[in-house]
Amino acid sequence: MFNLNIASIFTRIITLVIAFTIHEFAHAWTANRFGDQTPKMNGRLTLNPVSHIDPIGALMLIIAGFGWAKPVPVNPYALRRHSRSAMMWVSLAGPLSNLLLALAGSLVFLLVWNPAQGLVLSAGSIFPTIEGFLYYFIIINLSLMVFNMLPIFPLDGEKVLDFLLPPNGQDFLASIRPYGSIILLVVVFVLPMIGIDILGAILGPVLRGWTSLLLGG
Repeated sequence: MFNLNIASIFTRIITLVIAFTIHEFAHAWTANRFGDQTPKMNGRLTLNPVSHIDPIGALMLIIAGFGWAKPVPVNPYALRRHSRSAMMWVSLAGPLSNLLLALAGSLVFLLVWNPAQGLVLSAGSIFPTIEGFLYYFIIINLSLMVFNMLPIFPLDGEKVLDFLLPPNGQDFLASIRPYGSIILLVVVFVLPMIGIDILGAILGPVLRGWTSLLLGG
């Protein structure tokens, strides 16, 4: 995503604390609104980052640009009592929160950025510039949004697709769900090692489109 130096590490740490916390809180808040008390009982209905950050997932994001937070526990049966679409909305809430963070970051970026000076990412070897921080804040949040919308278990997009598919499609998703984590690891780590970057081919154009839209080209 960007070179690993002190400025980029600083940016990733601050961004992941904000992005992961808001993402998981959005899941918990939406589930609670649909009547499921499970997230609240497990201490996840909070904006305290300690409740949401997974140490290994956070370290992976800092080092490799790919990471995860602690998943919010949700009771699908409690949700279904209130709405058939509830699980879909709970799943969609996380990626949507990252989109809103990217939108907010882009508004501030366009206010502080001076196009005549170009995009200066670092103010030195330690800290990024304000526009540099905002730029990567936007990119990371867009990446989290798009990545989490992939229709592979345990990502949010799989649950959204499950709601949208007809029954035979839902049966197919259920049949491959036990292998979702393996499929994800193969797509993210194994295939790129042999020159097959499916993830990049999917996410690249989408990220470039969103970045162009939010930052004006």
